[in-house]
Amino acid sequence: MKIGQLFLGLGLGVLSAVGLAQTYPSKPVTLVVGFPPGGGADAVARQVADQLGRQLGQPMILDYRPGGGTTLASAYVAKAAPDGYTVYMTSASHYGADKVLYKNSVKYDGNSFTPIARWTRTPLILAVGASSGLASTQDLVTHAKAKPGELSYSSSGSGGAPHLAALQFEAAANLKMLHVPFKGGAPAVTAVASGDVQLTFGTPPSIIPLAQTGRVKMIAVTSAERSAAFPNLPTLSEAGIKDIDYTFWFGLFGPAGLPKEIVDRLAEASAKALAEPELKAKLAASGNSVSVSKSPAEFAAWAQSEGQHLKMLTEKSGATVD
Repeated sequence: MKIGQLFLGLGLGVLSAVGLAQTYPSKPVTLVVGFPPGGGADAVARQVADQLGRQLGQPMILDYRPGGGTTLASAYVAKAAPDGYTVYMTSASHYGADKVLYKNSVKYDGNSFTPIARWTRTPLILAVGASSGLASTQDLVTHAKAKPGELSYSSSGSGGAPHLAALQFEAAANLKMLHVPFKGGAPAVTAVASGDVQLTFGTPPSIIPLAQTGRVKMIAVTSAERSAAFPNLPTLSEAGIKDIDYTFWFGLFGPAGLPKEIVDRLAEASAKALAEPELKAKLAASGNSVSVSKSPAEFAAWAQSEGQHLKMLTEKSGATVD
């Protein structure tokens, strides 16, 4: 190849990249959500998608694909064309936890996706029943150590976030409780309110309504620092339970091979959307805190680290689905 031809080829490549960045998106973008409408994930997806669509200049269409603990949605996105028109709001389970839970059905892994941007981080809330006789984390620990296995906690299912947070709490506090799994966060919290179990680690959208009626009492958050959404709730560390930092986060991913120009465009638009005071206020109302990653590269490294931690907790739980 002649030198002139080489420079011409490089120049065309640069122009192609610039053109891609300038023209994307030229049509609506589909945001896949692995949860059903109406839940905590839906609240984040709807609110962010609306503002993100404004930043992109194209509407974002929500495509709900619940089932299999988000594995159905993950499998769908993993096979999607890497053109930026199918993106995915999810968390860290595809970095290994999915394979632990669904050994016979998961055909993807962390390399099947392109990390773009972190959107939110939210702690789980340690909540107890109003009739439980427990008023604080220390009350809970004292009772659990005095009578191992007597206190029971509910979860949204084996291997889910509330179950894994409870396992981390048990290990850090050196105590043992009885796990009672339910099919979803709502019935798990209702069981606490009715007194069938004494406590749960739940997501804010599932806890807040019953806390507002006084049927459950929120006593701590699972994050290392106090949550901006719940500034009056102490952390478990403040209650003397060290080495606890469990947050439920959502971020934006695309299929593997997503061009850098599109990744950068979506990351920049995400940062601008989540900087809007109106969106921050809406997310805070549902218990979510905005936590935008600095760059796609920073998010990729952080998400992988979080994914490995989640995989370790899932393996420790012993939970499997198939």
